[in-house]
Amino acid sequence: MQYRLDKKGNRLSVLGFGCMRFQRKQGKIDMALAEQQIMEAIGGGVNYFDTAYIYPGSEAAIGEIFAKNGIREKLYIATKLPHYLIKNRETMDKLFAEQLKRLQTDYVDFYLMHMLTDTATWKRLEEMGIRQWLEEKKASGAIRQVGFSYHGNSETFCGLVDAYDWDFCQIQYNYMDEHTQAGRRGLQYAHEKGLPIVIMEPLRGGRLVNQLPEKARKLMENHPAGYSPAQWAFRWLWDQPEVTVVLSGMNTSEMVQDNLHTASTTRIGAFGTEEKELLAQVVKAFNEKVKVGCTGCGYCMPCPRGVDIPGTFNAYNRRYQEGWFQALREYYMCTTFRKNSAAASQCIGCGKCETHCPQTLPIRKHLQDAQKVLEDPIYKIASKCTKWFMKF
Repeated sequence: MQYRLDKKGNRLSVLGFGCMRFQRKQGKIDMALAEQQIMEAIGGGVNYFDTAYIYPGSEAAIGEIFAKNGIREKLYIATKLPHYLIKNRETMDKLFAEQLKRLQTDYVDFYLMHMLTDTATWKRLEEMGIRQWLEEKKASGAIRQVGFSYHGNSETFCGLVDAYDWDFCQIQYNYMDEHTQAGRRGLQYAHEKGLPIVIMEPLRGGRLVNQLPEKARKLMENHPAGYSPAQWAFRWLWDQPEVTVVLSGMNTSEMVQDNLHTASTTRIGAFGTEEKELLAQVVKAFNEKVKVGCTGCGYCMPCPRGVDIPGTFNAYNRRYQEGWFQALREYYMCTTFRKNSAAASQCIGCGKCETHCPQTLPIRKHLQDAQKVLEDPIYKIASKCTKWFMKF
């Protein structure tokens, strides 16, 4: 196992265990199987475990397994505050106390604001006293380090990095999202600020393994390196010094063993030009189905009306690459689950974006097309519910 350091000098395993996807039996987590896989991972050197308040049964499962095996002090637990459920200081205390009880511990190593969406949301939390609350928890030792997880564009991400003295952050990042979501720009910005960076969705929820275009699959199979699709994705990430931990939602022994092997044999700088060219061809195979040739450079931003233009086009393209559900999920998370909507329907056709686009894309027309496809009745209902939820 390889290890990389956080801000306090702790040695974190480059492979982290994402605890959202434990296998279930009759609707409940299969505890015997979860324990077997967790102990296998620990035996291979994994020491970082990621969960969240809203992952059904996950915190309690980790707490039970760690307590049973007497291993809590040897490992790092990362869990998340569901800020979208916070109404006041009392709610923070109540939820955190519940998390400690589930985890059977009196402290959390890495505590994240879950899916922090923008600086406006952070300001709302500040008005409720989140800064003082976090500092008190850190002073008492109940929380060791504070961070945030994020889905959205690079510009908003960089703003959040500057909004507080964070200890670390967590972003979606993989070879298909190199220039979308926080992207390489966000990764490098956070790294320059001294933040360790935890990576989620390294396989896009398994789609970089299970939904590869046939051309991309053959490219990988024919390469002399002999890497599996998952190994290609992980090696690309661990080649980058800005990456601290890569989470994997492992729920079979085969996944655990394969990822342990990759994590133990990958070094920074070992991913050569030939390998990078292979993945560039894989990305090209994915992009043969795209509708908009947006590179995610962000020169079109900021939009005067707040439209997340790169995020919209990324979701629009995913509609034809990965299907309706994944596109809707991406669009919803990047444009709606925030204080102010960033949806394509906000566009007033001013054209400012088009004057800065290096690809000279007809952005206004593409936004109209994306709106017709993405803002369907289900999206509109979800958006209305979200606005009501955020208000109350």
